Amino acid sequence: MLPIPREGPQPIGATTMDFRTSEQQELLRRTVREFAEAEIGPHVMAWDEAQHFPVELVPRLAALGLMGIQIPEEYGGAGMSAVDYCICIEELARVDPSVALMVAAHNGLCTSHIFMFGTEAQKRRYVQPLARGEQIGAWGLTEPQAGSDAGAVQMRAVRGPGGWVLNGSKAFTTHGRAGHVVVAMAVTDRAAGRHGISAFIIERGTPGLTPGRKENKLGMRASDTSEVVFTDCVVGDGQRLGQEGEGFLNAMRVLDAGRIGIAALSVGLAQGAHEAALRYAKQRHQFGRAIASYQAIQWKLADDATAIEAARLLTYRAAALQDDGAARTTRESAMAKLFASEAAVRAAENGVQIHGGYGFVKDYPAEKYFRDVKLTTIGEGTSEIQRLVIAREILI
Repeated sequence: MLPIPREGPQPIGATTMDFRTSEQQELLRRTVREFAEAEIGPHVMAWDEAQHFPVELVPRLAALGLMGIQIPEEYGGAGMSAVDYCICIEELARVDPSVALMVAAHNGLCTSHIFMFGTEAQKRRYVQPLARGEQIGAWGLTEPQAGSDAGAVQMRAVRGPGGWVLNGSKAFTTHGRAGHVVVAMAVTDRAAGRHGISAFIIERGTPGLTPGRKENKLGMRASDTSEVVFTDCVVGDGQRLGQEGEGFLNAMRVLDAGRIGIAALSVGLAQGAHEAALRYAKQRHQFGRAIASYQAIQWKLADDATAIEAARLLTYRAAALQDDGAARTTRESAMAKLFASEAAVRAAENGVQIHGGYGFVKDYPAEKYFRDVKLTTIGEGTSEIQRLVIAREILI
């Protein structure tokens, strides 16, 4: 089990802010980093090439508490803070963004949604095995015609004898094939618009639930991304998650927190790409000296180092607000996700450029960071959507 920080950074004085992480949080960082480098690092390229979802890694992640990072111990989790969660995701992404995405989606979407809005019975039935890593969670909001316009969900849930009948499909679902439990949004009252969308918990093996096509992706190829199809899929009323008609609104709250996780993933990916570029720049010699001695390379490295630190602070700020019990972190989460993901894209691109021709081949890590990073500006809300969210928040 991971060392669990029990308190975050504390103010030094009335007018001084302390942005340092605690000793316990740095121990947490070292522990996850050592695990990632030893248990994940040797397999990164093999998993990527084979598009292998590393289910064999789940028990080891669970043993560290990484499958239920913020879930209280009474429900099988590690009981850590939102800032701690960011540190864990960041350190996983530094080594393999695919594994970080797996952990983030499991924790921040499916498990979080049930914990935040489920009944006590639902928490006991689902959150406990999810947080212990005995099951893997999936979360379905996106559909073929409902991407950035998430409120345009078409999947239907119609009342039937003893429950609901689900018909429709979900696209780009992380763990769509690997998941044991999926939380899916469906229309229960078309006339009510976004207030007519409800959430449901569906277990793998339920008749009518079928994993669809697995996506052949540009990057993060070890992460399972698949279609999920519902055909006359019957679930009991006890499988409805939250109040009827509040599924979309609850999903937006889940995404507020989830975007902090993607921001942390972006920071970790950027850090990994930056460190790879630093190492190469010191080792590679041209015109009789290391390329790190040339100003053109130095400026790229300096810009990336600065942007990564800024992204980390934005991300930790959003997480700290969540830890402090803020009712909403919509603006802060969107800012962190937007800035961190775009900073990561620049760091990965600079990494390829600094590597030159070697950045274009699979013998070096630069090309994989470059392929992986683009998803961070798309998943859980594109950069364009983040800008719309931020604008809406500051124009209120």
